[in-house]
Amino acid sequence: MRAALFQMTSGIDPAANAAAIVEMVHRAKGEGADMLFTPEMAGYLDRDRKRAAQTLRSEAEDAVLAAVRDAAARAGLWVHLGSLPLRDERADGRWANRSLMIDANGDIRARYDKIHLFDVDLASGESWRESAVYGPGEQVVAVDTPWGRMGLSICYDMRFPDLYRALTDAGATILLAPAAFTVPTGQAHWHVLLRARAIEAGCVMIATAQAGTHADGRVTYGHSLVVDPWGDLLLDMGDAAGLGLADIDLSRIGDVRARVPALANRRIMPRDVTIS
Repeated sequence: MRAALFQMTSGIDPAANAAAIVEMVHRAKGEGADMLFTPEMAGYLDRDRKRAAQTLRSEAEDAVLAAVRDAAARAGLWVHLGSLPLRDERADGRWANRSLMIDANGDIRARYDKIHLFDVDLASGESWRESAVYGPGEQVVAVDTPWGRMGLSICYDMRFPDLYRALTDAGATILLAPAAFTVPTGQAHWHVLLRARAIEAGCVMIATAQAGTHADGRVTYGHSLVVDPWGDLLLDMGDAAGLGLADIDLSRIGDVRARVPALANRRIMPRDVTIS
């Protein structure tokens, strides 16, 4: 499988973000890619909630999604939109941070709403309250593709291995973790977490990231990665926006799982802990 990763510096203009993704759909196809992967918040990234409230649309009305679906169909290329911020039907009025898998006909094959939401105060002075804006997803989602069953996650999810256990129990062999990581947490944890998730799951991990300084003032870490089941890096895109390509030997998944049969050997842990 040849994977194309579009490391973006998404901004506050959905039309510009959509045009950039559409261009990369056709470029990826020209490079012989089987699928294009984009980061979290690919279509719109803005921490100004009032401005975002005037811009965001429902899935049915989202112009970025419509443009990418059309481009995927024209190019005959699968596209994973890492996530889009979308208005949802939630009773509390919160939005959805939604990942969408689009096939080569432009049809939506799967949707996943981010389960784990990032609420934190950092020593740098940055404060994030994702749950104030977005409602958490409630469904674990995997999708069948011509290259295997892919398990969907978004950014902060990567810190919670139970999600990936559920995905591998469901037969996932490729895990997706699009992200918009901050620089301090990226420097500390990005590589080690993604390599750990790939190793413990015996899966390929594809993590497409936002990178650079964005129009809303935030700075993201970049370093989009493709990690094989042994933990080896097949791609690390550094901190610049652009297109990266990785050729993935899918037979490695079975080989590694045979060498280290952790999935076959793992047990269900009792919730009651004996404390002596």
